[in-house]
Amino acid sequence: MKIAVAAMGTQVSGHFGHCENFIFFDTADGAITAEQSVPNPGHRPGFLPNFLADNGARVIIAGGMGGGAVDIFNERGVEVVVGARGDARTAVEAYLRGDLVSTGDVCHEHEHAHECGEHQ
Repeated sequence: MKIAVAAMGTQVSGHFGHCENFIFFDTADGAITAEQSVPNPGHRPGFLPNFLADNGARVIIAGGMGGGAVDIFNERGVEVVVGARGDARTAVEAYLRGDLVSTGDVCHEHEHAHECGEHQ
C-alpha cells in the first residue's frame, strides 16, 4: 500500500495544499519498504488529490486539509488522516501500528489559516 504525507521537508505539513513536498511511502506487511519525496506540483482546486491518487496513494496524512480535497479523496477511495504532526516517517509508522487516527478536522475557510494548522 502506498501512503502519501503532505510535508515541509521531513515534517508533516500543517496544511495539505501548502506543503513543500509529498513523501510517498511504500508499505508491505506493516512496514515501510520504500520512500520517495516529490515537490508539490502546485496548489490549484482539485489537482492535488487527483495527482496523489493517480500516483497510487491509498492514504494521505496531513496536519489539516480543506473540505474540497477531502471530498475528492473520498470519491477516489483514498483514506484521509488529518491532525498529524511531527516527523513524516514516524507518522506513517504510527498509522501502520494503528496508533495514528484522524481527528477529522477539516478547514472550511482558507482565509482563517490559524484554524487549520497553517500556523506551523
